[in-house]
Amino acid sequence: MSLVKAKKHLGQHFLTDKKIAEKIVNGLIHTDQYHQVLEVGPGMGILSDILLAREDLETFLIDIDVESIAFLADKYPQLGERLISGDFLKLDLTSIFSGKFAVIGNFPYNISSQILFKILEHKDHVVEMVGMFQKEVAERCASKSGTKEYGILSVLIQAYYDIEYLFTVKPGTFNPPPKVNSGVIRLSRNSMETLPCDEKLFWRTVKGGFNQRRKTLRNALSGTISKDKMDNHPFFDKRAEQLSVEDFITLTQHLSFLMGQ
Repeated sequence: MSLVKAKKHLGQHFLTDKKIAEKIVNGLIHTDQYHQVLEVGPGMGILSDILLAREDLETFLIDIDVESIAFLADKYPQLGERLISGDFLKLDLTSIFSGKFAVIGNFPYNISSQILFKILEHKDHVVEMVGMFQKEVAERCASKSGTKEYGILSVLIQAYYDIEYLFTVKPGTFNPPPKVNSGVIRLSRNSMETLPCDEKLFWRTVKGGFNQRRKTLRNALSGTISKDKMDNHPFFDKRAEQLSVEDFITLTQHLSFLMGQ
């Protein structure tokens, strides 16, 4: 088998350190809640080797790189249809998984946010995610209110998942090495099946607030509700980064009341 060449346009940086690969796979701790796991962007299979050795997990692999798929098909002939050639962002996950499952991967940095939003779309099925991202993105996801890193992804992820920043990975453990450090995070689905508010309005409120994060919410949300309908609720005089997830839920409930929904 000839080695797969990392492709810049796919954002590929292949992990070469087996100990770090083991740490990533060992980050899956809620396996009593699922038995299927999907690895996104396996490359040459450094994580896959460990996943496929696990008897408690049924592992699926998906890669958009046809060269990787050919390499992996040769390496793991036992996978059959569990080796998927395609784009994770366009994949209909419910056509493959009928129950709960986990997602794992050394994710391409250029589509980090889209991957996280895809997981949020399938929050009722994805019990756990362990993933490596650019360190800045990983920290942003795990950041708390009141910090400059706190943003749209932080709030939306933390509304539905408990998040832990697990560890940092240096560039030298990849081929080719990226120009930045990487961070591994774990998302664990929380007990909030549905938010106690209008979820579409919640998403609009979070996005609207952070899209103009230097403004107070009274100004930032004027595209969602006209200022003349806003009252003297104290949250309107704060900026988005000052509100916790619970505060955004409360604000959404209040907006629903003011909008007569």
